[in-house]
Amino acid sequence: MESATAVFAGTAFTLFGAALLAWTGARTIRRAPVAHGVSPAVSTALATVFGALFVLLGVWCLTRV
Repeated sequence: MESATAVFAGTAFTLFGAALLAWTGARTIRRAPVAHGVSPAVSTALATVFGALFVLLGVWCLTRV
């Protein structure tokens, strides 16, 4: 039962992190703001860090299966 939960959480975290990284990359390439009202450098850096963090967390969950 615990492995099903780890697979679900790992998949959700990995997909969300990958989508966040892809979205941030697409916004950066088009020079569009990643977050409104925030410095472009700060918002891009934070979104990239959190996207990578979610991908790593998802991979970690999937290795616990």
